[in-house]
Amino acid sequence: MKRRNFIQLASATSLSYVAFSNFSCKPGAGNKAASEGSDLLEISVAEIQKRMKSGSLTSKQLTQFYLDQIETLDKNGPQLHAIIETNPDAISIAETLDQERKNGKVHGPMHGIPIIIKDNIDTADKMQTTAGSIALAGNIASKDAFVVQKMRDAGAVIIGKANLSEWANFRSTRSSSGWSSRGGQTKNPYVLDRSPCGSSSGSAVAVAANLCAVAVGTETNGSIACPASMNGVVGIKPTVGLVSRSGIIPISKTQDTAGPFGRTVADAAALLGIMTGTDPADPARHTSKEPTPTDFTKFLDTNALKGKRIGIDPKFLKDHEGIDALLKKALDQLRSQGATIVEVDYMKTQQTDGAESALLEFEFKDGVNQYLSKSNAKIKSLEGLIAFNSSNEAKAMPDFKQELFETSQARKDLESADYKAALGKITHVEELLNTLFEKEKLDALCGPATGAPWCIDPINGDFWTGYGAYGPAAVSGFPSITLPMGNLSELPVGISFLGKAYSEPALIGIAYAYEQVSKNRVAPKFLKTIERKEE
Repeated sequence: MKRRNFIQLASATSLSYVAFSNFSCKPGAGNKAASEGSDLLEISVAEIQKRMKSGSLTSKQLTQFYLDQIETLDKNGPQLHAIIETNPDAISIAETLDQERKNGKVHGPMHGIPIIIKDNIDTADKMQTTAGSIALAGNIASKDAFVVQKMRDAGAVIIGKANLSEWANFRSTRSSSGWSSRGGQTKNPYVLDRSPCGSSSGSAVAVAANLCAVAVGTETNGSIACPASMNGVVGIKPTVGLVSRSGIIPISKTQDTAGPFGRTVADAAALLGIMTGTDPADPARHTSKEPTPTDFTKFLDTNALKGKRIGIDPKFLKDHEGIDALLKKALDQLRSQGATIVEVDYMKTQQTDGAESALLEFEFKDGVNQYLSKSNAKIKSLEGLIAFNSSNEAKAMPDFKQELFETSQARKDLESADYKAALGKITHVEELLNTLFEKEKLDALCGPATGAPWCIDPINGDFWTGYGAYGPAAVSGFPSITLPMGNLSELPVGISFLGKAYSEPALIGIAYAYEQVSKNRVAPKFLKTIERKEE
């Protein structure tokens, strides 16, 4: 980042926090909840379960607290626009789960836990699934997505749908992350004029701002990692194949996956466990020789860094003095816990000479046409979406257009030679990474997920920071986990750890051990302001 931009960033940060320091809740139920539920801010999944078991907290009480938080902070107050819709049946679902607990039936570690899911994931309830687009308004799914059914079976309370970058950020090359025609512009809870990144912006902001306990997002390339980084939370992008994609509006069958967000590694790991499962309707890109775990919390080990070899691309230490300082501190902390840091040139593995862009366009056209043709949406094809947006330009495309839709529509089918050539280049990234891991005897790779959040700019679109350590994992379909690395001018910056296919247990252990020694999670200041003013 240039010095001029760095100075602007620091100045804007100071101005935004003046606004936050003057923020106060409006009178009402939400305001009362902030006072009475102040001990619920930043509460962990484990602590929730402990209190529910003792009877000092019910799922109904916690669900109401989060619904009040959404009303106070998301719809009024700072107007974060993280939630696109709440579940009108959330309280009754929570009451049912409370009664089951009283009767001795507990589904598991997520029983009664309020969850937000991204608005590109089907729910067979009263909520819509629209990918944030007014073109799909009214689309009520007939069937839960496979991963949603897994969460319901585990006793989770789905309290709402998260806003997102419309169509998971696959409509325009100059989109503003977190904006959708249905939900408006999601804002970063740390500094309101800063980007929350995308496309799972609402999911990450909801967790960061304590609008839910945990949340679910999706990623094709960076859509979990980047929002986790810029909103100071933990995001896990699983191996493509660990979590089903059935019932999720697609971009790419080669790279798409759903994944969890939490305020801690433990919370994200707990949610990941209930999301996994074999789905015959969704052929996995990667398959595991060993049974996949259903409880990832057992890999939370403070000693997990001992003897580990972790690769770092040295180019990450030459871009920005602020990020350099955070990364050097992180590397020192990793070493202090017994890890060996190895310099490796790994970012070059994701260079595919345009093959990724081509692949995504081919697969988006194919996938979205299949999804729409079977959905309850009025529009049944990508061609129909393009026509709708053109006819409703003022509302659907007020600032940026749909050139990615148009280039995708121009692509041929998946039997074309161009598609197969692109797919071959993408799968070659897997080979390059596997060779690197074996040659250097690495347990993980790491690096800054992003730089500091940029200013929201609906006209020019997002500002690329030049980092993106998660990129090779996204292209290869391998897992990554992103968590706070520190703050730059009080703006969150994350670190990503990458591993080989199905190495989630090792990555979770590494991330947890780093989290425990670094303790970088800092809640947005306005949460503390609300609590203090209401005491």
